[in-house]
Amino acid sequence: MNNNQAGKIFSSEQVKGIDQYTISNEPIPSVDLMERAAGTVFQWILNRYENIKKVKIFVGSGNNGGDGLAVARMLAEKNYPVTVYWVKFTKNCSEDWGINYQRLKDQGIAYTEILTRTDNKPQISADDLVIDAIFGSGLSRPLEGFPAEIVDHINASGANVISIDIPSGLFGEDNSGNDPDHIIKARYTLSFQFPKLAFFFPDNEEFVGEWSVLPIGLHQEIIRSTSAKYHYLTGSFIKSKLKVRSKFSHKGTFGHTLLISGNYGRMGAAVLASRACLRTGTGLITAHVPRKGYDILQNSVPEAMISMDESDIVFSGIPDMDQYNAVGIGPAIGLKDNTQKAFRELLKTINVPLVIDADGINILGENKELLKQLPKSTILTPHPKEFERIAGKTSDGYNHIQRLIELAEKYQIFIVLKGAHTAIALPDGLCYFNTTGNPGMATAGSGDVLTGIILSLLGQGYSPGDAAVTGVYLHGLAGDRAAEITGEESLIANDIIDYLGTAFNELKDSEPD
Repeated sequence: MNNNQAGKIFSSEQVKGIDQYTISNEPIPSVDLMERAAGTVFQWILNRYENIKKVKIFVGSGNNGGDGLAVARMLAEKNYPVTVYWVKFTKNCSEDWGINYQRLKDQGIAYTEILTRTDNKPQISADDLVIDAIFGSGLSRPLEGFPAEIVDHINASGANVISIDIPSGLFGEDNSGNDPDHIIKARYTLSFQFPKLAFFFPDNEEFVGEWSVLPIGLHQEIIRSTSAKYHYLTGSFIKSKLKVRSKFSHKGTFGHTLLISGNYGRMGAAVLASRACLRTGTGLITAHVPRKGYDILQNSVPEAMISMDESDIVFSGIPDMDQYNAVGIGPAIGLKDNTQKAFRELLKTINVPLVIDADGINILGENKELLKQLPKSTILTPHPKEFERIAGKTSDGYNHIQRLIELAEKYQIFIVLKGAHTAIALPDGLCYFNTTGNPGMATAGSGDVLTGIILSLLGQGYSPGDAAVTGVYLHGLAGDRAAEITGEESLIANDIIDYLGTAFNELKDSEPD
């Protein structure tokens, strides 16, 4: 896969190196780069907050605090009622911090107060705007003592908190050894140039809040040449994956897909996945269903062809596979013994791209030895509980992702771990996080829709990697556009299917990121 247009997620150490390269090669003095970064935060606040009774900015003694001091000066210049609290837990201050502290004092508008271990904590009202610039992403051990008390005091205030670059107390990547009781709980986090890996894990949501990336003009050459294990999906990256249709195309051009889905009483999954597959552009789809599912599919999805299983109520045997370009299996097939036997048979005989979802993954969870029999480049699409059944439990988001990547590498497969920022692990050790989608998509059948989308792309000749990332992004984008009309609470899986065309058109018409 081509990574040139996907967003990169760097470690805190890598970002430090990119900063230094920019300072040396733009060239730009470090204090001016700090000014540029602070300016983006200032502009973000200016665009969103007009009438604020009080702005209280808490700064540490490092460069994150220096950013906060520069933001304070800019806000004070625009007549915002600013108070700066220096959380003085050390006598050592960075040089750029010192320059910005002096600039703030020389300006003489904002009130500044030094907080030490012996001071009373400042009063914070729920209607104050608090800006957190105490610690940056270089923090490597949990907060304790005086800084932890200040963080706890801010969290208890109920005020809206904006964290500059990262919430104080949060580590940029692995927080498994951190103390969650002493981390700022931000309403907004404004990250410079790149998101932090920690932002993509559900256990950090209460700290990060809603995050935005603010470009600060770091040097593009070093960004391009620095490798990253983690990426986030962008519209331009996905747009570059879309295949252009020839006017002389016919239905055979876009593949014939086979969907094995449904059992008695659970045929909705087959209907949703089939409809999604068609809406994503497959030329032909055959749905293999139990005999008692025939009328349901024929009436609900007249565009689909039907292959009937020998069983009335479950999937019990595979059809002739010769005519298909891609196969999807799993949604609502159940876990009966004859179903599991047929699933095993499929793994032995299939020689086209395969996507496995839902009960297909649950069968793997009950028979982990089958993981070794998965054809290379198979796509699995588990939700977190299904993933646990094949991979075991982990203690936190970071280690969950490490396990995900480990399994994808070990079995040379693609794993799509569904969630708020769906993670796609590749056989080469890379991992992509999705940036589309909304909580309304946590609804029955949403995963069946994703299976249909990915199956359709596989059948059209997309590589498994491109089918996985493109399918996930389109699924989320269609859900976002649907939610704008229905609202998140009222969103159902069929709405996602109905807005797939809108998602395609938006991508095609979009400008580069």
